[in-house]
Amino acid sequence: MKLKQIIDRFGLPILGVLVISFAYRSYGWSGVAAAVGALVMWGLLHFTRMMQVLKRASGRPIGYVDSAVMLNAKLREGMTLLHVTAMTRSLGELKSVKAQQPELFRWADGSDSHVTCEFFGGKLVKWALQRPVQDAEDAARAP
Repeated sequence: MKLKQIIDRFGLPILGVLVISFAYRSYGWSGVAAAVGALVMWGLLHFTRMMQVLKRASGRPIGYVDSAVMLNAKLREGMTLLHVTAMTRSLGELKSVKAQQPELFRWADGSDSHVTCEFFGGKLVKWALQRPVQDAEDAARAP
């Protein structure tokens, strides 16, 4: 397991324990109450954001995005699946085996362009934009 994965997995709980222990040492039980209250509030804010993103995504077709080209331009390595879902306001169409790493999701627009994203451990690793091939007749009509 890489150091970054270890930090991602265990860093937040260790930080929480450190904050609570520092609060106890500095302010006693009232400090612990304040620290636990702040941590619970942070957790509720994160949960509320996640539910809001999923609520917005539930009203749209799976794997649909307004513009695959614009999505491709906005993607950055390391983004979470929740962040990409918030950007597209749609759940991605799963293209890999369920619950197996890496996960492949696809978002397509009305012009048959699509972006295929690869997530490993919930983080965006790479992505590819595919655009439909224009034949010579369509290219000649385009301005």
